[in-house]
Amino acid sequence: MLTPVEDGPAIVACNTCRHSAEAQADDAGQRGGARMVAALRQAQAGDPRYAGIAVQEMPCLFACTDFCTVHLRAPGKVGYVLGRFTPDAEAATALLDYAVDYAASDHGRVPFKQWPQGVKGHFITRTPPPGFVAQ
Repeated sequence: MLTPVEDGPAIVACNTCRHSAEAQADDAGQRGGARMVAALRQAQAGDPRYAGIAVQEMPCLFACTDFCTVHLRAPGKVGYVLGRFTPDAEAATALLDYAVDYAASDHGRVPFKQWPQGVKGHFITRTPPPGFVAQ
């Protein structure tokens, strides 16, 4: 089943992701995906620069071996799936910082020199927007 959401720049976080490669949940029994969603929402609430980035969630992005996975997307832009994050404030801030530059870009490409350190090494795939392929 599909649930309608606003069609703008968004980080869609898997709320059922594993906590790490070794564990489904943390010591308190909370899954990493749920912790990542909470960290993203807390970081977003604390900084007005992030107001234009929606934080959305859904169960299972089918990237289970790459725990704490998110999909960054916006209309008419290349999308990205990123994973292997520690579900904490540092990762959430890096993702939102990248998402701000991503949203401001013409086609979804952010120059590498602008990438926050916290997203480097976390990209899994890029996806073309409907009706396009990327060069």
